[in-house]
Amino acid sequence: MRNSNIFFTIIKLPVDFAMLMAAGIITYILRTRILDVVRPVLFEFNLPFSKYFYLIIFVSFLFLSAYAISGLYSIKIKISRVEEFFKILIASSAGVMLVIIYIFLRQELFNSRFLVLGGWFFAVLFVFAGRLAVGYFRQLFVAKYDFGANRSLVIGNDETALKIIQDIKNNPSSGHRLISHFSDINIDEIEKIIKDSGVNEIILANPDYPADKIIKLVDLCQENHLIFKFIPNIFQTLTNNFDIDIMNGLPLIELKRTALDGWGKVIKRIIDIVASFLGLIILLPFFAVIAFAIKWESAGPVFVRLKRTSKNKIFNLLKFRSMIQNAEELKQYLATFNERRDGPLFKIKNDPRITGVGKFLRKYRIDELPQFWNIFKGEISLVGPRPHQPDEIEKYRKDHKRVLAIKAGATGFAQVSGSSDLPFDQEVALDVFYIENWSLLLDFKIILKTIWKMVNDRSAV
Repeated sequence: MRNSNIFFTIIKLPVDFAMLMAAGIITYILRTRILDVVRPVLFEFNLPFSKYFYLIIFVSFLFLSAYAISGLYSIKIKISRVEEFFKILIASSAGVMLVIIYIFLRQELFNSRFLVLGGWFFAVLFVFAGRLAVGYFRQLFVAKYDFGANRSLVIGNDETALKIIQDIKNNPSSGHRLISHFSDINIDEIEKIIKDSGVNEIILANPDYPADKIIKLVDLCQENHLIFKFIPNIFQTLTNNFDIDIMNGLPLIELKRTALDGWGKVIKRIIDIVASFLGLIILLPFFAVIAFAIKWESAGPVFVRLKRTSKNKIFNLLKFRSMIQNAEELKQYLATFNERRDGPLFKIKNDPRITGVGKFLRKYRIDELPQFWNIFKGEISLVGPRPHQPDEIEKYRKDHKRVLAIKAGATGFAQVSGSSDLPFDQEVALDVFYIENWSLLLDFKIILKTIWKMVNDRSAV
């Protein structure tokens, strides 16, 4: 599979160049042959096609350099289609910005903004389409013709080993062909299989074998020039995220609690600020109507400030008041009616403390809209684990406290997957999954599901 990766990564370079050239040519033809009916061409004398052709060659190499810097030609790193598209978009935008700066400084190239913007648009579109084609042919060649596929021997007797074996069997395009499976490290038998069947890759799915056996296995791979891979199960029990650094020539592994780090963290905070600010401005007149309705029906404040915990910090979560004024004091007398027996949370169906207006607010989840202020202040995020009460967190088991690794959210993966009807352990599992697999795309999906839930789900009453 290593040869396959190298080959198709190299192929991407001429394909990208061809797509960039095609994008430039299509843009020129579109402007000079089709759109000239709407708006006459003004640059045909100072930028004929012959001169423009050499120009797009130069610009194409400029874009390829931007792609290389962004990691689009990395052999080791595998990225999803969505991530690849955004890398192409960002790198192409950087390339076109350099072109715009050059035009600005020279002030003599040409005066067609369409050539610049159209070229950028078609470059992103064509390059991504070209890479989809490369990916398709790569899967086809690997699956049908075993091109670059590794002949694999899997060692392990646990669930991880079975998953790897199943994946190899079910996914021919993975680049692996299962030749044999051993439950234990038997050097003599493994050596025999290597000689008889042409195995070129050994995958140690379970590293919990005696150290001397593993050392012998590694030595065997080195002697026979075999690829050796292993699954570090210890990391799976601690976190799905880790980073590797080098200190004084030694590999240093950092175990991370979440994928939310670096620029992702910065972008998430920017989105929180922008979204909460716009939400507060747009909803301000609506808030005034709700405030009047709450005060009209019952005595007490318009807002309630509830003690909640976000990332081990206690803060006041802002909500529209949906209960009578002394609701928290009455909670202890209603403990026997608590429907959440599976954990530390508290919920009663048809809670007698809820007011008439409060039922309406909860039905449509309007009572949670003031949390935009908490988001703007940075106390919680737009998306994250559910913010729980400090007294509830005191009852958490050790594994439950993993949900405190990042800021709590106004909505989250658990909320859109079943809300308060989920068993507590399942809610924690969903929040932990979100923490360990965070991405901006996942946040976007959760926000869309939240909007849909607000419109269609009435289980919050």
